[in-house]
Amino acid sequence: MIRGNIKEAGTMPLLVRTYAGLEEVLAGEIRKLGGGDAQVITRGVQCSGDLGFIYKLNLSLRTGLRVLHEVGRFNFRDNDSFYKAIHDLPWHQWFDVKKTFRIDSLLFSTLFKNSMFVSQLAKDAIVDRFRKETEQRPFVDTRSADVFISIYVNGQEAVVYLDSSGESLHRRGYKTTQTAAPLSEVLAAGILLLSEWSPHFPLLDPMCGSGTIVTEAALMAHQVPPGIFRKGFAFEHWKNYDKALFEQIMASVTGKIKEFPVKIFASDMSRRALEAARNNAIAADVASDIRFECRDFKDYPEQTEKSFLFLNPPYGERLQPAELEGLYKMIGSTFKHRFPGSQAWVFSSVPDSIRWIGLRPSRKIALFNGDLECRLLKYDLYAGSKKDMYTT
Repeated sequence: MIRGNIKEAGTMPLLVRTYAGLEEVLAGEIRKLGGGDAQVITRGVQCSGDLGFIYKLNLSLRTGLRVLHEVGRFNFRDNDSFYKAIHDLPWHQWFDVKKTFRIDSLLFSTLFKNSMFVSQLAKDAIVDRFRKETEQRPFVDTRSADVFISIYVNGQEAVVYLDSSGESLHRRGYKTTQTAAPLSEVLAAGILLLSEWSPHFPLLDPMCGSGTIVTEAALMAHQVPPGIFRKGFAFEHWKNYDKALFEQIMASVTGKIKEFPVKIFASDMSRRALEAARNNAIAADVASDIRFECRDFKDYPEQTEKSFLFLNPPYGERLQPAELEGLYKMIGSTFKHRFPGSQAWVFSSVPDSIRWIGLRPSRKIALFNGDLECRLLKYDLYAGSKKDMYTT
């Protein structure tokens, strides 16, 4: 089945990709933006919308990775029938022959050798279609392409998408300085939305690293659309790109930015990490909302005001097992004695983290940081909460 000409399309079938565990959060975002038909699937949400909605999703979504427009869906038997189905799609109507393109394929089928073979076969079909229609050919650019194409093959069915985003939406454009194992912006935003943090409450990240959580929190507090920092989107290279409409949507979403007196605190033992966090906050124009301090978490004074704590402790090869155990035990002790009445969220890939923290989490959420399986743990902290201590 070949989809209609997107140059004249009204409502288009869309698929928005995200990380496993954030699907419901993403669906909520899409519905708030007007996608009433949003349906959750694994690592994504299906919906529909016009060009303006595509622009709005790319600018506004905090937990979306890519906004894909379905342009073809077909069954095939072998290499030849797959090639023909790709060739039959009107690529010349969707982008100009002078545009570069790249293809990303995801394969769940025994009919092909690997995903690279799928991409190569599809590339040949697209190039041949352009040669037939224009007597010219477009060229592939795997590093900085204008047009992004995604193909999902499951058994004998293939679905073809034009990727309206281009680079993944987690690459907001404000992160100028990195630290070791930085947290994805989309994952940080998802953690904040899962916690239902309100800007009316202070937020603390005592192991802030490059400051992704505190920067995303400040952007949320001011309702700043995360996509406005990007240099561009792949849909700007489509033939149906409507610059006037895009500027109208941009004005609409930026018009909702507001001032809000928010209390956000970022600290880290590493001065280098703290400097990275500050630089990134400056690039996002939210540094004035965040108080930065070089401090060990265990040295925090007792807090009297209810706060939300978010911790993404170091993990993996950066710390030895004995160091990890000591770190998590310190976290649990500091929670208990310094933050009565607060709510803490710990994002960890360490299986023994719950036992070492020593407090009973009120909620455990499975998430993935790339391919790394993690847990987001919620702790409701009470003064003298010995009843919540694990007995192991």
